[in-house]
Amino acid sequence: QAVLAQAIGSRNQTLGPSFRFRAREHLSSIAMAVGKNKRLTKGGKKGAKKKASDPFLKKEWYDIKAPSFFSVRNCGKTLVTRTQGTKIASEQLKGRVLEVNLADLNNDDDQSFRKIKLCIEEIQGRNCLTDFHAMSLTRDKLYSLVRKWHSMIEAHVDVKTVDGYTVRMFVIAFTEKRQNQVKTNCYAQTAHIRKIRKKMLEIMTQEAGTVQLRDLVKKLIPESIGKEIEKQTRSIFPLKDVFIRKVKIVKKPKFDITKLMELHG
Repeated sequence: QAVLAQAIGSRNQTLGPSFRFRAREHLSSIAMAVGKNKRLTKGGKKGAKKKASDPFLKKEWYDIKAPSFFSVRNCGKTLVTRTQGTKIASEQLKGRVLEVNLADLNNDDDQSFRKIKLCIEEIQGRNCLTDFHAMSLTRDKLYSLVRKWHSMIEAHVDVKTVDGYTVRMFVIAFTEKRQNQVKTNCYAQTAHIRKIRKKMLEIMTQEAGTVQLRDLVKKLIPESIGKEIEKQTRSIFPLKDVFIRKVKIVKKPKFDITKLMELHG
């Protein structure tokens, strides 16, 4: 600084006033910078690690209640962050979809190839009241059905139930050898497949469109729709392993708490 001041003093005669002003400004900025770093003095060391806290201390457990058409009502528990400010725990839980095996819901190991999805609709205290959301077959069950030398027939349809739910249903079926058949394969002709598919759509629309959602679920569990399809298509081509492989709700009506309470009555 002293050397710079001396240089400015000696050259004051030759240099103009604008240079002198800029030199003074530079000197004052150097003086300010020495020994001053406001950011470091305020918050301590930059990039210091935050104190690690266990996130599970902020969580709480809620019980999941399955609808009354399943034999086991308490089907599990779910976690949610406690209510903090505007983030309310019950609002975070609503709309959460849970997947449960049907064998656990009905205490029956023979139904273990079906998966049921339940959607949380309402919270009462520490209980989450759920409603049916979807159903599907497990992957290993689907793969075990596929055989060579057979035709696989699939169809799907959108049906509106009596209580206003739009349900999309998928069906799968396989051709079967006739009695005393010598030929190794049992492929169905395209005309047969078209007729079978048409019959499938008719039966699914009739079975699902005339009942409420809860009654439809009761039909899906024992596979009564699949048996009906197998029975009615026998005259066209014999079928086996007819399953409703997937059901999902495409559109829901306006939420009604009284209907939900009836389900959990």
